Amino acid sequence: MASRQLRYGLIGCGRISANHLRAAVANGLEFVALCDTEDEALAAKQELCAQLADEAGAQQPGPRLYRDYREMLNAEDLDLIAICTESGKHATIALDCIEAGVNLIIEKPIALSLADTDAIIECAEVKGVKVCACHQNRFNRSIQALRAALEAGRFGRLFYATAHIRWNRGLPYYEQAPWRGTWEQDGGALMNQCIHNIDLLRWMMGDEITEVFAYTDRLAHDFIEAEDLGLALVRFANGAYGLIEGTTDVYPANLEETLYVFGSEGTVKAGGTSVNTIEHWAFADGADDPEQVMREANEQPNDVYGFGHTPLYADVVAAIQEDRPPAIDARAGRNALELVLAIYKSARDGAPVKLPLKDFSTLDMRGTFS
Repeated sequence: MASRQLRYGLIGCGRISANHLRAAVANGLEFVALCDTEDEALAAKQELCAQLADEAGAQQPGPRLYRDYREMLNAEDLDLIAICTESGKHATIALDCIEAGVNLIIEKPIALSLADTDAIIECAEVKGVKVCACHQNRFNRSIQALRAALEAGRFGRLFYATAHIRWNRGLPYYEQAPWRGTWEQDGGALMNQCIHNIDLLRWMMGDEITEVFAYTDRLAHDFIEAEDLGLALVRFANGAYGLIEGTTDVYPANLEETLYVFGSEGTVKAGGTSVNTIEHWAFADGADDPEQVMREANEQPNDVYGFGHTPLYADVVAAIQEDRPPAIDARAGRNALELVLAIYKSARDGAPVKLPLKDFSTLDMRGTFS
């Protein structure tokens, strides 16, 4: 595998797909196939592929175009596929790709039910296929610095962490794609916009959760089915706590996405539009210069997606070549999904939810705000 260029395909040519294509060309993948049900979306991404290949000086033919991903799987010999469709289709497509023996990068969330996610994990293990959940913010320089400090034990005893996602999504965003904000294909603010930071909070605080209590509401988006506000308290098995505040109601535009981690010997705030800067860095050990750390961790992306797709792709390519799990595997994707679904269940039932959560789905939330 390492001796040749990996053959790459992409399913779903919507809003996020351009970031995947840029990451693919940056990592030397061979564009083989694109798939989407919409001709206009396909044509736009075909043009982008040609532009990116030209900029990179890559001599390769343009990708073949498909409107049915099953036809693409049957016709092409692919090493890696990125799934960038609406969330409700992730699981079905992923299982078909895994059965075909193709490694995957699945856009967040990995699926919309724990049963589907468990099926992806089990099938991938049987087939020996690598599956990466696309939580690219883990590769932000700010987050990498925070994680390194945590793994070095610099925080001392972890007390609690907070995740704040204060963004805006208006009617035009939902009109672009009717599946957005539906329980069948998407979920609400927590599942779509906030799951990246929810993933980071769980990852930083030890992953194992004992209990979640939450409220959700739909305050300003009566044209969608799901929530536009979520507030949750999380109790971790290590005795630490987490607070989550996620919304798409902030006027008039995206304000911030922040992650605080508080310990007995350290406090860090990662901030910016999408946790791409360090805004506070204080440790009792005095092992580094906070100003230098904040300067070196500062990234200013043009959008909320950041720069994490390229290093995420680099890790997946290495995982395939070295026959190891990717850094953000399907189980990591399940952890993020489980926490969002636990928040949903708690809010629906008006009671704390114990983890692990055996099964739950966005479909179990239908009618919540009727």
